[in-house]
Amino acid sequence: MVAYPGTLRAVRRLGPATWVTLVRAVLAVGVAALVAVSFFREVSVATLVALATVALVLDFVDGWVARRTGTESPLGARLDGEVDAFLILVLSVYVAPAAGAWVLAIGAARYAFLAAGWPFAWMRAQLPQRDWRKTVAATQGITLTVAAADVVPPGLMRAALAVALALLAESFGRDVWWLWRHRNVPAAAAHRLPGRARTGIAAGLTALSLLIVWAALVAPDQPSRLTPGAFVRLPIEGIVVIALALVLPGRGRRLMAWVVGPALGVLVVVKLLDVGFFTAFDRPFNPVDDWSYAPIGVETLRDSIGRTSANMALAGLALLAVAALVLPTLALVRLTRVAAGHRRASLHAVAALGATWVLCWAVGAEAITGAPIASTSAASLAVGEVQAVQAGFRDRARFAADLRQDRYRFATGDRLLTGLRGKDVLLVFVESYGQVAVQGSAFSPKVDSVLDAGTNGLRAAGFSSRSGWLTSPTFGGISWLAHSTLQSGVWVNSPTRYDQLVGSDRFTLSQAFQRAGWRVVDDVPSNERNWADGSSFYHYDKVYDRRNVGYRGPTYAYASMPDQYVWSALQRQELGKAARPGLFAEVDLVSSHEPWTQVPPLIDWNQVGDGSIFSRLPVDMAGASDAKQGYAHSIEYTLRTLFSYVEHYGRKNLVMVVLGDHQPAMMVSGQDATHNVPISVIAHDPAVMRRIAGWGWVDGMRPHANGPTWPMSAFRDRFLGAFGAQPGSGRVS
Repeated sequence: MVAYPGTLRAVRRLGPATWVTLVRAVLAVGVAALVAVSFFREVSVATLVALATVALVLDFVDGWVARRTGTESPLGARLDGEVDAFLILVLSVYVAPAAGAWVLAIGAARYAFLAAGWPFAWMRAQLPQRDWRKTVAATQGITLTVAAADVVPPGLMRAALAVALALLAESFGRDVWWLWRHRNVPAAAAHRLPGRARTGIAAGLTALSLLIVWAALVAPDQPSRLTPGAFVRLPIEGIVVIALALVLPGRGRRLMAWVVGPALGVLVVVKLLDVGFFTAFDRPFNPVDDWSYAPIGVETLRDSIGRTSANMALAGLALLAVAALVLPTLALVRLTRVAAGHRRASLHAVAALGATWVLCWAVGAEAITGAPIASTSAASLAVGEVQAVQAGFRDRARFAADLRQDRYRFATGDRLLTGLRGKDVLLVFVESYGQVAVQGSAFSPKVDSVLDAGTNGLRAAGFSSRSGWLTSPTFGGISWLAHSTLQSGVWVNSPTRYDQLVGSDRFTLSQAFQRAGWRVVDDVPSNERNWADGSSFYHYDKVYDRRNVGYRGPTYAYASMPDQYVWSALQRQELGKAARPGLFAEVDLVSSHEPWTQVPPLIDWNQVGDGSIFSRLPVDMAGASDAKQGYAHSIEYTLRTLFSYVEHYGRKNLVMVVLGDHQPAMMVSGQDATHNVPISVIAHDPAVMRRIAGWGWVDGMRPHANGPTWPMSAFRDRFLGAFGAQPGSGRVS
């Protein structure tokens, strides 16, 4: 780091040391991008640490270059200090969830110091050069980078971070004390930057503004396209805006900049949302529907990682959103002002860039496949967002028509589900149980071995199974869209469609069983409040949740209780009762819910009790450091528990439909994953299996790779048809 000595020679242009500092700034932005993405999916820690390490090494290089080339300047010193502060901030945000919220004080110290200068003019005076300040800054960066690498025991790492924070407090405290003592001394004026240095700083800010606007215009909105080659593009939108700044009068230019700037900021926010939604749900952000996910998303995040960590993540996302809105606006305002002030040079640049854009467009030049150099991506994204809003409103009328076309609405109870009379039927959703679990991943062979062992265990207990594929309407989360799609027989892939569905009289599987004489219940173990749709739409006789199943044990990340306890409570409260009608139950198993950091053990069924025993048992924490391994272990646990339950408690009248609700998030599924999930039917009675013989499913719990794949919305009609309902007539098929 180079400080602000009054004897340094100012320069008119950026020197070699300042260019090194700008390279460090780019590396720091790369670290910030990885930190932002880490809130949505797993990132390469090695890449993050490598970028931060190179940036820290270059911190020593730029000062050495400046001294050797005689280009030390206040501009270089100021840029160097701000890059250091920014890198320390983003590293502290990355480390804080593991080390504690107090680590954020390391990253916030510099900005708190600057903020104090707003109300106190004496805090804005120039500080003298001090080598200790550089040493402390380097200590912060090195300590945070080592903490990010996670190569030191947690206790020792927290102690090192505490020492680093103490050094930082001492350094800033000494600076504040010096400023206070000299608050009335006019010598501070001697430290003002000379005119040449101000010119250099202005040039640096203009270059930075150009970089921000250019990146905002060409940055892709999908994580799979976030590659260096994606930024080797020439945005026509930027050329047009600069051209307008050159031809408009001063007031018109300023108005244009303050209109287009915020619009560009909004576009950046949309891109960030798209990246997040592609990462989590394998689709872009829907501007009509997806805002409604915010409350449930916050609640789920807090349940999964804890309130403190979740609040820190939300604060980081809020700061990122504000920066995404403000920085492009300020950058564009500056660029248009500078362009207007250097009209001749700007006209030449616009003409050259425009000609280059036309040439690249004419020949279809691409830096990487699918990313033409002549870019119109920002305008295309803006148009796409408007079209998405229009399509969202039109979709309501189309879906309302789909809801009215209900083939089974008038089927009479005495004719429904005759092929399942006398059976207990369980519709079991396994959270995040997707195709990646059983096919095409490094961990799928282990899951397949669990399925094969389960198939053999079921067969030994007298049960048969057949399996196929369904395509889920959702990906990575929002499970209730899958549940409602399967039950209602219509494609529910958005919150608007879900609201329309539950406000209608659409016929569901739970209503079919209730109309045919079954007792119908729902078991949602992680719900902790009344669920109106359970009674008003699904018409359940009883809804079980975390409040009424008697659980006294620990939670497991998102899961409020182990799947084994869910089965045990259902057996005790419903299936184990002697005199009762047939039971239909939807059972939602959530031990395999993201973040997969805590997987409970499978124990003897006689030991489950009220669940308090789980407080004394070890937890599988593999997912805390490896999301894929944690996911695989959670799926294996859920499947083993299910098979164990059937083998231990299963009666001859038991029928199960077991399926996944959606694929896991992209960090586990990968970039090109399908939306397919396995589905299996388990039954003791061979007559049940004969009813579905025409479905083309294979024997066992593992579906064939090339087996038939239906949309999840097709299951209701196929199921009701196979087991006795004749659409709309009351006749038995």
